[in-house]
Amino acid sequence: GISVSRVGGAAQTKAIKQVAGNLRLGLAQYRELASFAQFASDLDKATRDQLLRGQKLTEVIKQPQYEPLSVAEQVSILYAANEGYLDNVEDKDMIKFKRGWFEYFNANMKELADRLNNRAGLTEEDKESLKKEIEKYKISYFG
Repeated sequence: GISVSRVGGAAQTKAIKQVAGNLRLGLAQYRELASFAQFASDLDKATRDQLLRGQKLTEVIKQPQYEPLSVAEQVSILYAANEGYLDNVEDKDMIKFKRGWFEYFNANMKELADRLNNRAGLTEEDKESLKKEIEKYKISYFG
C-alpha cells in the first residue's frame, strides 16, 4: 500500500531533491505555456526565457536506453539546467554536451561525485564549485 510518489520521494537523495524539486512544476508550466505560445505571434522576453528553459529541461532529462546516470551526474546536469548554463546549448547537441560534461565532471570533481553518490546534499561551496567547473567546461566545449 504505499503510493509510488511517496516511495519515490523517500528514495531520492538530498541532492536530487535540491536540484529536482521544481522540475515537475517547471516542466508542467513549460508545456502549458508552449501550447498557448503556438497561437501567439509576439512573446515577451520573460515568456521566451521560460520556454527556452523548459525546452532545455526537456532535453536534459532524455537519456539513451541502457545508459543509466549516477546520482552525481544527475545532480550536476540538473543543476546546470536549472541555473541556465545549458540555455545556449543547441538541442541537437545536448547528448554530446552531456557525455562530455559527465567525463569532465567525473575526472575533475571526483570528491564531489563521491559525496553525492553517497547521499550527501549540495552545499553552497559545492554549488560554487559546480558553477566554476561548468563554466570552464563550456569554454572548452564551445572553443
